[in-house]
Amino acid sequence: MRRNLWLAAAAAAAVLALSQWSPQGMLQTAQATAEQMAQDTDSKEQQQTETARKEKPKVALTFDDGPHLIYTEELLDGLKERKVCATFFLIGKNIEGKEELVRRMEEEGHLIGNHTYHHVKLTGISEDQAEQEILETCEKICEVTGTYTSFVRPPFGEWKKNLDFEITMIPVSWNVDSRDWTTQNSEKIVKRVVKDVDEGDIILMHDIFESSVQAALEIIDILSGQGYEFVTVDELLLE
Repeated sequence: MRRNLWLAAAAAAAVLALSQWSPQGMLQTAQATAEQMAQDTDSKEQQQTETARKEKPKVALTFDDGPHLIYTEELLDGLKERKVCATFFLIGKNIEGKEELVRRMEEEGHLIGNHTYHHVKLTGISEDQAEQEILETCEKICEVTGTYTSFVRPPFGEWKKNLDFEITMIPVSWNVDSRDWTTQNSEKIVKRVVKDVDEGDIILMHDIFESSVQAALEIIDILSGQGYEFVTVDELLLE
């Protein structure tokens, strides 16, 4: 609004100055220019407001238990084709021999998180053991990407409180459970997720089954068609 007033004042000054020595034609041109500038500014502000109102609802696809030598690569190919970024919570012992896949995740903009080294229930072991499970996985990821992850998904969703780390660890849960590991039926997985999902949800899946990969890509196609935008979990948790 201040900018509009400034533009109007500037235009008025120009008109006043011209009126002292310009012919009528130049006065009309100056007036028309001032009016057009004000209209253009109003139109731009209106477009920006409408764009903000139409911002797409965001959801996050997350994948546990990888990387898998075959299915993770298939998933990455499908995500790249669709220009979608996801979050991968890796088991530390599964990284060995699949470093290129982890490197590719990083390079293609996916978020990499920690899913412990041996996929253990953290609440069922000592604090020292729990810290070791997480730190070893962080080290393994850092060896490949050069970066320590700050995000951890505790297996079975059970986080052990009061663990002591030199880096901040943010536990990540989920809102929509695809139950893909129980059915390994892509059609059922798709129906469950599409039925339950809502704006801001974090979807739990696994990249160690072919049916999960097929379902995930179909879910992306369906929800994208409904106007959803897929983001990594940090965008939902930290914005």
